[in-house]
Amino acid sequence: MGQKIHPKNHRLGIIEDWQSKWFAPRNKFRATLKQDIQIRQFLSKKLKDARVDLIGVERSGKGPEIIVNISTAKPGMVIGRGGEGAETLKKELEQHLVLGSGKVKINIHEVRQSSLSAAVIAQNIAADLERRIAYRRACKQSLENVKKAGAKGVKIRVKGRLNGAEIARNETIGWGSVPLHTLRANIDYAQATAATTYGAIGVTVWIYKGEVLAPEDKAAASGGTDTILRQIKKITDKKAESESGLESESLEPESEE
Repeated sequence: MGQKIHPKNHRLGIIEDWQSKWFAPRNKFRATLKQDIQIRQFLSKKLKDARVDLIGVERSGKGPEIIVNISTAKPGMVIGRGGEGAETLKKELEQHLVLGSGKVKINIHEVRQSSLSAAVIAQNIAADLERRIAYRRACKQSLENVKKAGAKGVKIRVKGRLNGAEIARNETIGWGSVPLHTLRANIDYAQATAATTYGAIGVTVWIYKGEVLAPEDKAAASGGTDTILRQIKKITDKKAESESGLESESLEPESEE
């Protein structure tokens, strides 16, 4: 199952959060969902070169109707000089959605470690392929960047007419482990498409960042003093219980036949 389903959808509500956060009545749900799709399509096309990692949408009854959170590896490209770029983007989005002024608020966040973002890595590889860089070189270079950033594992797959071959094929390179079946495994996943002269080439990236553990599991994994003392106490308690059980058995009078 883990090999087929979208890794993020598979972990929703466990370690992954929803990208859209709002509630809508039944008769307005379809229109609201359609508007979310329009927002993401518009911004993805507009900010193609800004290496956008995530576009989150929030709706609330107070203040602006729609709050759009954009996580990008190049915030300066989105904000522009003196914030002009962000303001222009906001106005264009309001016009695209046919909304009044002040209905949309855009928050721009910087991706701290872009080399651990599957979306950024996939977009970088797609851009390299469009610049006619050999796919093996582009993939290996991105894989090395992910390794240096501290990932536990990475898998990169490219599909299409690689190097202009007449028959389309797919190739995969990887490093480390990518446990798709483990629900507590923090796996980032993204897809991108490179529009080359030979046709479209699909790029898929999986990045394994480690396990997301509960506080008590973290303490056990760290092997702290408190954890060791608790484990010793459990062992001594069990030993005391077993010894008391043996003593009670020895004190029981033997039955006369």
